[in-house]
Amino acid sequence: MLVDLLDDARGAPDSIALVSAEETWTYADLDRAVTERADGLRAVGVRAGHAVPVTLDATADGVIHLLALWRAGVTPAPLNPGLTQAERDARVAALTDEPCDAQAVLWTSGTEGRPRGVEISYRGLAASARASQARLDLGVDDVWLASLSPAHVGGLALITRALMLGSRLVALGAFDAERTAALIAGRDLPAGTERPVTHASLVPTQLLRLLDAWGSAPPPASFRCALVGGARAPTALVRAALDAGWPVALTYGLSEATSQVATAPPALTKRKPGTVGAALDGVDVTFGDDGEILVRGATLATAYVGPRAGPVADAEGWHHTGDLGHMDDEGHLWVTGRRLDRIVSGGVTIDAVEVEEVLRSHASVMDACVVGLPDMEWGERVAAWVVPAEDGLDLEALDAFLRDRLSAPKRPRVFHVSDALPRNANGKVDRGAVREGVAGSQS
Repeated sequence: MLVDLLDDARGAPDSIALVSAEETWTYADLDRAVTERADGLRAVGVRAGHAVPVTLDATADGVIHLLALWRAGVTPAPLNPGLTQAERDARVAALTDEPCDAQAVLWTSGTEGRPRGVEISYRGLAASARASQARLDLGVDDVWLASLSPAHVGGLALITRALMLGSRLVALGAFDAERTAALIAGRDLPAGTERPVTHASLVPTQLLRLLDAWGSAPPPASFRCALVGGARAPTALVRAALDAGWPVALTYGLSEATSQVATAPPALTKRKPGTVGAALDGVDVTFGDDGEILVRGATLATAYVGPRAGPVADAEGWHHTGDLGHMDDEGHLWVTGRRLDRIVSGGVTIDAVEVEEVLRSHASVMDACVVGLPDMEWGERVAAWVVPAEDGLDLEALDAFLRDRLSAPKRPRVFHVSDALPRNANGKVDRGAVREGVAGSQS
């Protein structure tokens, strides 16, 4: 059932709820602003009881508009401002004209060019907020940076979580590493707020940029948590952040689970870099015969919508994530790759993530993505899109390095070198674009 989120917000009326570069809203101010915006939406005939596509960004105005849509009885289907027109059109076309009482419709990454809407429930958002609060010891004194688009499940969840728990949300727009560093340090704070940012949800690329912008000094004790997810964080990046003293919480989640499935608090990440920790309260995790991670629980989305409509779970309530992993003896989850990232070359099954980790371990490689290309003789051959470090990249030296660490079927036969990996609007590596890029480098 669609719910007016501010009805469940726990902040005191006179405590600060939302901060922009120019203005500050208490919870009472925010309630009035949302009512005014909702009245305006009704006046122009907004479609209550339906899913409506809307472009939202991580600004205070975007937050107010999101809340106003809920107050007006609308199910928002947020569109990332970074989408191309073709991507926007595909998502709009995927929505039906049927009534919808979901809290929101979000979009899977669409790396295959076929976006899929996911119905997110209020029950799932609330369960996710409570479980995250328990795992990360969250409360009213936290200051969250709205660092992800509300069209990303992590961006939507951080907004709802902060307001449900009575925290403060700093919403200044698209992520900027230099500005984020200043907010964490307590410099150049927006008018009306005296507390630095204490928490931020980051994808690995954002964490890398933040570390570069910050420098070698450790962050202040006031910064309690960098919640890192959205994509698999390279081991070298996690270790660099930990060595520099950053409180990193690694998390594994997905849209169908309303953000987090498992989260390792900073102390656990420091002790066991790479694990995403135990499943959150109310979330169950098991594994298929091939190691696929299966998830069920209170946070699970209700359905897929659009032309590819259907249930998100099987008959026993399990959602098949497509991700691979295992649980260690302490009940901590390790995500090792994706079923779709498996490459079969000459009868040998190759995990792309394993090859990517070896590539990243070379001093001249900043990042890498590995895919399989069709091959008449071997079925598939390994290809790599490589982002070089600042000192450049000698492919012959890299190949020699790989020969000492990877068996012949696992070694990339095709390289494409570029200064960045292609990413979709959710910040995930676009493997379809990687495959096209490396295919073009075969000659």
